[in-house]
Amino acid sequence: MDFSPCSLIGHEPVSLCPPLQRLKDEHGPLNEEKYALFVAAKGIYDGKEEDVVQALIRLREKVQQFLQELDPHSRREEDVLFPMMVRYIGRESGPIAVMEYEHHEAKENISTFLKKTETIDIHEARELASYVMNAYMILTDHFTKEECVLFPMAEKLLSSEEKEELAKKINEIEG
Repeated sequence: MDFSPCSLIGHEPVSLCPPLQRLKDEHGPLNEEKYALFVAAKGIYDGKEEDVVQALIRLREKVQQFLQELDPHSRREEDVLFPMMVRYIGRESGPIAVMEYEHHEAKENISTFLKKTETIDIHEARELASYVMNAYMILTDHFTKEECVLFPMAEKLLSSEEKEELAKKINEIEG
């Protein structure tokens, strides 16, 4: 039996339509990449790296690569899925408000890390690493909420026509 984070909160997995399953499946490789970022950042944060500057340079490169994978996924959600869900559950509060906030917070942490590592100050290594670690924690929680709440909710609320529209529009976003 496969582990599902949803089982931790008492939700059984829901069979998803192909476009929602695609969004969920995209989490797998993103989870692996973000965990590798977390491990690298934690090594810097804990002072386990002998050459902190080189470790931060490598981490910066890995973060930039991660963003190339994360951005299309985020656009598929922000530009297609979220607006479709807003029709049913609104945007002011509830799942969409939380999802958009978490997207913003994760991007803000990553953006701050990238800006602050344009020039590296060894004395800021822990602070710099903490931005990547924060983004990891936000995204980990965020993916779980999508898989356990938002995607199953979308599966139940969206009509067959909307699911076809969702599939068409997310396939148009490259990446």
